[in-house]
Amino acid sequence: MSLDNWDEVRTAFQVAKMGTVSGAAQILGVHHATVIRHIDSLEQTLGVKLFQRHARGYTATEAGSDLLKVAQTTDDQFSQLVSRIKGRGDDVSGELIITSLPDLSRLIGPVLADFQAQHPKLIVRYLTGERVFRLEYGEAHVAVRTGNPPQEPDNVVQPFFQQGYGLYVHKRYLDRFGPLDTANPIRDLRYVGLDDLGHRAPTMRWLSENATPDQITYRVTSFEAGSEAVKAGIGAGFLMTADAIDNDDLIPLLTNQEGWTMPNWLVTHVDLHRTPKVQAVLSFLKQHSKDWSID
Repeated sequence: MSLDNWDEVRTAFQVAKMGTVSGAAQILGVHHATVIRHIDSLEQTLGVKLFQRHARGYTATEAGSDLLKVAQTTDDQFSQLVSRIKGRGDDVSGELIITSLPDLSRLIGPVLADFQAQHPKLIVRYLTGERVFRLEYGEAHVAVRTGNPPQEPDNVVQPFFQQGYGLYVHKRYLDRFGPLDTANPIRDLRYVGLDDLGHRAPTMRWLSENATPDQITYRVTSFEAGSEAVKAGIGAGFLMTADAIDNDDLIPLLTNQEGWTMPNWLVTHVDLHRTPKVQAVLSFLKQHSKDWSID
């Protein structure tokens, strides 16, 4: 089977999705007889039945399911290719996809809002999560990666900013639990920490070495939730220094400790790196992140 059969595979894919010949014909904009002819031709080429015909419509056989999994992947990759091609326009418009870890959203989100205000024809999709988006498949135009420099081939990797962490307590905590020990302010604190007490993050290792499990009285599954808990006065905990610097209600207890700094990187695919849209947002992010880094 070759690319000459792609129309037939695409027809079979729609029949499987819709479950009927008439539904597939409507989606494809062809006559129902064309759909039947494509299915018959494809089954003859492969020498197997791809569908079971019944009164309610068509159901894929095991062989049909195998073929349609490949068709689904091809269809997804084609859609991603279209997204990449659309990113090659001459102006800053259309769709722009940025990804990062969730805890960076408080920094990056407002910058993207300002960027969009300057380019009102732009649709911004800011996708946060732990998953590594595949730039080579067009899943994103720009990825902000944290930690070691990304090593994927065909990606352009640039330094972004050094993400520092500090141990903070909010004034609400003092209202709730009383003043800190002036001689040793980190003694006898209640802490906010990750639910996974064995997490390998340097800040969480410090917490496990310097606080008892009973002191970690509020436990969360993400740094983002932990930051909000600290700001609510539930306990002392770790925040990005860039997130805390303008909040006078946060009292720094420990900052700039060795190993508490994490590098961030701006990552783009070589095919899209030089496009006006990508270059514009990269420059904007770099300009507005100058005060985020820890020296």
